[in-house]
Parts: sequence; structure tokens; C-alpha cells
Amino acid sequence: MANQPNLTHLDDAGAARMVDVSGKLETERRAIATGRISMSHEAAAAIGANNVPKGDVLAAARIAGIMAAKRTGELIPLCHPLPIASAAIDLSVDGEGVTATATITTTGRTGVEMEAMTAVSVALLTIYDMAKAIDKAMTIGSVRLLSKTGGKSGDWRAP
Repeated sequence: MANQPNLTHLDDAGAARMVDVSGKLETERRAIATGRISMSHEAAAAIGANNVPKGDVLAAARIAGIMAAKRTGELIPLCHPLPIASAAIDLSVDGEGVTATATITTTGRTGVEMEAMTAVSVALLTIYDMAKAIDKAMTIGSVRLLSKTGGKSGDWRAP
């Protein structure tokens, strides 16, 4: 392993390590991620009308996504715990499901891409949990990074 270049999460002996970001400059960083849960029209209509027996699905999903963003460093191995400056979860219901979009910002030495994707994933899992009595066949997918700004590598947008 010692001769494989650019493996930032491995030390010279091939052991896992957290990347040392102490030499990086603190910059404002933002990441936006999205994902979708597809479901029956019945389930989507119940969520949109706030008529799900477990309660307000969208409110619970927003809170779950924000909480997940704040705990990403505990969930993803070797991910730095970051002070989240802001976390917003947008949920858009249509006749076939819900699209979640997370926007996460911080000022720090490493980006918040993982926080944004974790927020989306947990928001969608929360929707599944709250609406599974209506539709157990819901499908979660298309979780991806839409954009990131800040840091040494600069800005990036999904094609």
C-alpha cells in the first residue's frame, strides 16, 4: 500500500487515518445535495395533505435531515466533525414521491459534501419510516451532490 499515491485516508503503512486538515485555510464552504423517494400516488397524496397517521412527515424529515448533517462525523468513518453554520432541507412533494434537497454551510478547513448527502439520505429514510404503513414499496434513490463551493479545489457543479 505504501507505493499507492493519492490515497489520502491511508498512511504510509496502509493503515486508515483521518486526513490532517490543520494546514488548510478556513474558508466558507457550501454543499447542495439532492435525492428522491418514489412512492404510490396514495402515499404522496397523504404526505402532501399532511394526512399520514404517524404525523407531519415533512416536518419530521426536515428535522431528521438537519440532525443527520450535524452528526455526519459520527456516522461516516474518517469524516471530520464540523461546526455546521446552517442546514436547510427543502422537500418537494409531487404525485409520485418527494424530492429532498439539502443545503449545508460552514466556515472551516474541509467541505460539507458528506453532510449534505447524509442530510438528504436521512430525510428520505424518515419519510419512508413515517409513510411505510401506506406504501412499503417506496424506493429511495438518486442521492447525489449538486454543487460545492469553497476550499482549495474550488467550486464544482454537477453536469
